[in-house]
Amino acid sequence: MSHPDLITTDPSEAALSWLSRINEQPDVAHSAAFKRWLMADLQHREAYAKAQALWQLSALPAAKLAEEEREGLQQYLDAMARPQRKRRWPHRLAAAACLVLAVGVAGGWHPINWLQDLQADFSSGGSIRQVTLADQSEVTLDADSAIAVDFQHGERRVRLLHGAAFFHVTHTGKPFIVEAAGGEVRVLGTQFEVRDQGDGARVTVRDGRVAVSPVRGQAAWELTANQQLAYAEGHAGELMSVDSDNRLAWRQGWLNYYQVPLAQVIEDLGRYYPGRIVMLDGELGQRKVSGSFPVQEPLAALDSLGKVMGFSRQTILGRLTVVR
Repeated sequence: MSHPDLITTDPSEAALSWLSRINEQPDVAHSAAFKRWLMADLQHREAYAKAQALWQLSALPAAKLAEEEREGLQQYLDAMARPQRKRRWPHRLAAAACLVLAVGVAGGWHPINWLQDLQADFSSGGSIRQVTLADQSEVTLDADSAIAVDFQHGERRVRLLHGAAFFHVTHTGKPFIVEAAGGEVRVLGTQFEVRDQGDGARVTVRDGRVAVSPVRGQAAWELTANQQLAYAEGHAGELMSVDSDNRLAWRQGWLNYYQVPLAQVIEDLGRYYPGRIVMLDGELGQRKVSGSFPVQEPLAALDSLGKVMGFSRQTILGRLTVVR
């Protein structure tokens, strides 16, 4: 297959071509060909940054448009489900078809944090990945996660660039520190997770102890096994007791929930789905869910939920799944 940079010399067109390929095959983001194209010219990097910005800026308008045109989209879905004979596309259905494409473009691509990934020593793409660091500490990266590692200057530092990482730290006598969202986690024990949450992070301890500072260098909260603490914008939340094995089951390929909104479950499943899952019913999204679901089969999980909660899903163009 020809690479986008060989198809066109226009940086903008090439950037969109790369973004399309990366959506379909997330590993392309880590390929030598993509990195060569990205680093070959400043214009390439700027064009790709603009393509990413377009993705981010268009996601909210597309979701709003989907909400406003729910009836038209429903008619489009119904029409797609009928046998393929001669079809007449009334104006409203044609508009809905455009809407599907709009939602697909705005939401069908997972945001590839390419600039952060260029700084990463390890990243996971669209699947869970296990890595062993130079000190033999083990790290499990959730889907769409990346870390940068610095073992110089007499300490071991790991920066969580995005996503989530579970650490099983080997004792060497040197400090082990994880930086995330402006704060840091200093290891006093062995096994814990750090999950980026946009404006903050959440720390869950499975075994041992960690010291969590919402702002680097300030006072720390000490967490022990089966405790969890979230922080944002320099402020810590409430220290919680949790079942850490249950909360961290994603490492074994499962997502476990007890009385959480369906919208949260769908958002989590979306990390493992190479497209976009769109839910048009806001009230449905607030309904509570309990259960365990395999991350490798997000659509099967949706089907199981649908049987219990009375909704269905339909996948269009291989990348847009609508829950209704």
